[in-house]
Amino acid sequence: MKCLSLFPSAVSARQILRQQWRLVLVLVLLACSLQSLAADPVRQQPGFRIGLTAVFLDNQTSFIKAWERYLEQKLGEPVRFVQRQSYREITQLLLDGQLDAAWICGFPYVRFRERLRLLGVPLYHGKPLYRSYLIVPADDQQTRSYGDLEGAVFAYSDPDSNSGFLVPQAELRRRGIDPARFFSKTFFTWSHRDVVRAVADGLARGGAVDGYVWDTLSQTHPELTRRTRVVWRSGYFGFPPFAVRATLAADDFDRLQQVLMGMAADPQGRKLLRRLNLDGFGRGSDRLYDSIRKELEVAENGAE
Repeated sequence: MKCLSLFPSAVSARQILRQQWRLVLVLVLLACSLQSLAADPVRQQPGFRIGLTAVFLDNQTSFIKAWERYLEQKLGEPVRFVQRQSYREITQLLLDGQLDAAWICGFPYVRFRERLRLLGVPLYHGKPLYRSYLIVPADDQQTRSYGDLEGAVFAYSDPDSNSGFLVPQAELRRRGIDPARFFSKTFFTWSHRDVVRAVADGLARGGAVDGYVWDTLSQTHPELTRRTRVVWRSGYFGFPPFAVRATLAADDFDRLQQVLMGMAADPQGRKLLRRLNLDGFGRGSDRLYDSIRKELEVAENGAE
């Protein structure tokens, strides 16, 4: 009686081992490819994608196109500005690897510091700093601080804005006030300019706005800002930064940073900076945003 072997022949075993090693090699190569894509999903193709929000640059299409062309000329490859309405949308695209860099607020930068890298900080009046303003209608001569706005309708700019949301939240907490109960109604305008409009038009009795934006509007649209009055100014914070995703290649980081830093020394770059009402860009430091970290702690836990 012929018995069937329970074991393959030596030749069959070698064939199986060879096939197994081929499979392992394919899986290793596939894993490496997937890891490469995960590490830098955007830069698989030429061009930089940079995020902007309407919080700063609303209704400035011609300027944005001019800035794109400038960056393309300096970088030697395509540049595309990606615009969204809110900080949250732009920040999420950056965190998801769908953008290389973005001009965001210091608040989301602080929240997601471990997944972002500071690229550059705008210089305003020669410093990488700005403040939050509390504004009211120009004919309101009584309001002096947040404490005077109990029961009022109040306008915020964006829930991820330091100057337009976090600062007023923290300021009320310092006074022992629950922000959720203090105002009769609150709403988001999704841009600092529209906070000014809301207050000027009487849609809100008060609003929190980026001081840089209000100051710039006072030069470009004085007919709007003169219908409002600044009644309170915060301390200084690190200016809303340009940040990149942490996975961006070092060479691409250096190139982008060099172009931003060089704008102030370039005639065309200076022209663009003047339209932004900025002096240039500095490398900045993460310590610039420690004051925002303190605001976040107060807003979440109350003052000591």
